[in-house]
Amino acid sequence: MRSSQRSTANASADGPACGSAATSIERLQQRLGYAFRDQKLLRRALTHKSASASNFERFEFLGDAALGLAVAGLLFDAWPDASEQQLTLMRARLVNANALADTARRLQLGECLELGVSERKSGVADHTSMLADAFEAVLGAIVQDRGFDAAAAVVRRLFETQLAAPDADLKDPKTRLQELLQARGMSLPSYSLLAKDGDDHAPEFLVECCVDGFDVRAQGRGRSRRKAETAAAATILRRLEGK
Repeated sequence: MRSSQRSTANASADGPACGSAATSIERLQQRLGYAFRDQKLLRRALTHKSASASNFERFEFLGDAALGLAVAGLLFDAWPDASEQQLTLMRARLVNANALADTARRLQLGECLELGVSERKSGVADHTSMLADAFEAVLGAIVQDRGFDAAAAVVRRLFETQLAAPDADLKDPKTRLQELLQARGMSLPSYSLLAKDGDDHAPEFLVECCVDGFDVRAQGRGRSRRKAETAAAATILRRLEGK
């Protein structure tokens, strides 16, 4: 990879493009609460395919599986009286693209991604799908570095607050929004697909949710149309409930 194709002039041959590579990696590990034994694994987990053939896609695959298993185990232990359906809904709430992107933003992960020049300029580093994928890749790198238990410990620290959330929010936001509107004698929501971006194997959907006869609408993004609809419904629900 020629230097002219890297996303910043400060990027080293094997480090992420976010200011001083060593400093950025150290701070990210502090926010994660995890120190890599093999720093090269973290660097690869922060590298997009637009910057190098040695990128985070394989780590993303591993991290996705590890995240799902870790969250399932944590929920199983934290909610001993929850039904299978409730546990499934809680897991979906914690591991959807929007939730993972929010976690990545708290970690300031987007600032440490190594991207091609055009991708960096386009602002793709803050896209929901990009951040969610990169977060999964970092978890995958942790699995490679020290094993699943180490990754699960990181997930526990990062999701501690969400794991303790009350079960009042266990219903899917689309279902809750529909029930709320019906209770108020209002029209049911409608959903419109505005855009579909990204690669075929990792698309990102943009959906708008509207309520006829009521001046409220919201957009949501997700890695499936349903997830995007759920995100949009959740936004409207918060407005209607005054949250």
